[in-house]
Amino acid sequence: MKTDRLPKWLVDLLLAATLLTRLPLPRLPDTSYARMGNAVWTYPIVGAALGGLAALFGHLLLMLGLPDSFAAGGLLAILILITGAMHEDGLADSADGFWGGFDPKRRLEIMKDSHLGTYGLLALLLVTGLRWLAYASLLPLGILPIIAATALSRSAMPVLMAALPNARDSGLSHSVGRPAMPVAILGLALGLLIAGSCVGLPVFAALILTLAVAIGIGALAKAKIEGQTGDVLGATQQLTEVSILAVLVIQLA
Repeated sequence: MKTDRLPKWLVDLLLAATLLTRLPLPRLPDTSYARMGNAVWTYPIVGAALGGLAALFGHLLLMLGLPDSFAAGGLLAILILITGAMHEDGLADSADGFWGGFDPKRRLEIMKDSHLGTYGLLALLLVTGLRWLAYASLLPLGILPIIAATALSRSAMPVLMAALPNARDSGLSHSVGRPAMPVAILGLALGLLIAGSCVGLPVFAALILTLAVAIGIGALAKAKIEGQTGDVLGATQQLTEVSILAVLVIQLA
């Protein structure tokens, strides 16, 4: 594929989808990956597509007569499958590292370790369980609340990338690069637009909680490891998503 024949916005979208999903996508030339930092504004679009695909599968299960909880489990399974569980992995690694080490260097070592610790396991169980329950409440209302949550939660990651330095000189977040804050704000605005078009006024409460959670994670990451990593960004997506889902359950279900 010749990227010089594609508009830059489409190149950015393909780059973001390549990073955030495990979907079979056209391979871009190596030179196009220099735009990875500029592509973060499209993360909410990728999130909306992921949420839409998973929610449609959940609705198919509902149409087959399966209960809400079963359909929500199927929705969750599809999300995990098409993202490669990268955000869940980040949540677990961050929980293990932040509370399993006593200094930034040791915490980063733990986060890089592939073994799952007690903190990571408990974080996965709690957050995944809460997401499952929320999906079961929202799925009968249609696919739009799910799309709102998956889009808006992925708009928080670029802001954290722009606000904090990389905590290590390697890894996924470092390879993407630190985006300019205006690009990150564009992504946040796009996430707000997508989510707002899906759920209406409740999006403002969801946005406030999303920003509060992202700021809290950012402050914690700064104190614990002096910056952000791909794991921290994954944890941000997971925790903001469950927060958004909680708001939508209160407001809509």
